[in-house]
Amino acid sequence: MAGDERNIGIIAGGGQFPLLFIEAAHKEGRRVIVVAHKGETDTQVAEAADAVVWVKLGQLGKVISFFKKEGVGETVFLGTITKTQIFRDVLPDFKALSLWNKIDRKQDDAILRAIATALEQEGIKVLESTIYLRHLLFPVGILTKARPNEKQRRDIAFGWQNARAIGKLDIGQCVVVRNCTVLAVEAIEGTDAAILRGGILAKEKAVVVKVKKPGQDFRFDLPATGLNTIKTLQEVKGAVLAVEAGQSLLFDREEMINEANKSGIIVVGVTERGDGSLLME
Repeated sequence: MAGDERNIGIIAGGGQFPLLFIEAAHKEGRRVIVVAHKGETDTQVAEAADAVVWVKLGQLGKVISFFKKEGVGETVFLGTITKTQIFRDVLPDFKALSLWNKIDRKQDDAILRAIATALEQEGIKVLESTIYLRHLLFPVGILTKARPNEKQRRDIAFGWQNARAIGKLDIGQCVVVRNCTVLAVEAIEGTDAAILRGGILAKEKAVVVKVKKPGQDFRFDLPATGLNTIKTLQEVKGAVLAVEAGQSLLFDREEMINEANKSGIIVVGVTERGDGSLLME
């Protein structure tokens, strides 16, 4: 079946992003077809969809067959996948195994780009994940009552350089620093786990910096922060969350900022000027 312009697919992971997208797409008159991942995707997402299939990580052939049956010509990647699942809970079909064997580097961007290419070869275009939700992009400036002091600004700048460096290597998007020392680098375990590791080493007052990867593809794997990020920082008495503005997602903004203000945690959206200096307000 050829793609119906009214249909849009979602390849859904965990978190609230898929549900928010469904609500926005419905307002635009779209029919939303969801591929939900077992153990990851919230059941509310499946309930809100116009059609849904549940898959295990790696069932690429099943995804393509379902989208074709439902007349999907466009799709988006939304939500989180627990990356450690690739070592314990994957059920790759023939299509996925063939693709996997062609990928030299088993890292986020390489895997997602390969999947996107495979979908587009089947006539299913992969769109930017923020197509209907650009208002969720992190704003520039200090969002909390507390403001970074000079020492914290130096840590933000130091963390920014290091986060950019690990991003170039497609390792992760976040670093935890204090006194211009890197305490933790995000890898496959994710941001919250990196904050806990680095925060424990910092004892207190850790500065967390999260940026996009160089050449970040807006179709997938955008950095994201929200209420849970602040709660993780609270656990380790962290001091600052600095996020690249306009290039990452911010969920639960009001609740997140209220919680940060209760703890005196600073939340700031940062952008890089053409000369390499940082704009924080």
